[in-house]
Amino acid sequence: MPEEEIRHHLAATPEWELTEDGKGIARDFRCRNFVGCVERIDQIAELAEAEQHHPDLHLTGYRNLRVELTTHAIGGLSENDFIVAAKIDRLLG
Repeated sequence: MPEEEIRHHLAATPEWELTEDGKGIARDFRCRNFVGCVERIDQIAELAEAEQHHPDLHLTGYRNLRVELTTHAIGGLSENDFIVAAKIDRLLG
């Protein structure tokens, strides 16, 4: 995906940032506790299955959740990554 298009999509999903390698986008969530993070993971998992686009989910420090999206098949970003990011934003508020 061209850099200009990435910037355009990032403007529409302002909670997300480009990953260090530039091949994905990520968002960090701070949950109220461990169970709250696991609940969010479950919600994201249901959405990911429905979309057939699965993020990498990282739960650390018992209440810190990082969600990373990339399109593994192309080794970088696609429009679908931003669509799923926007749906995650709506889902988790």
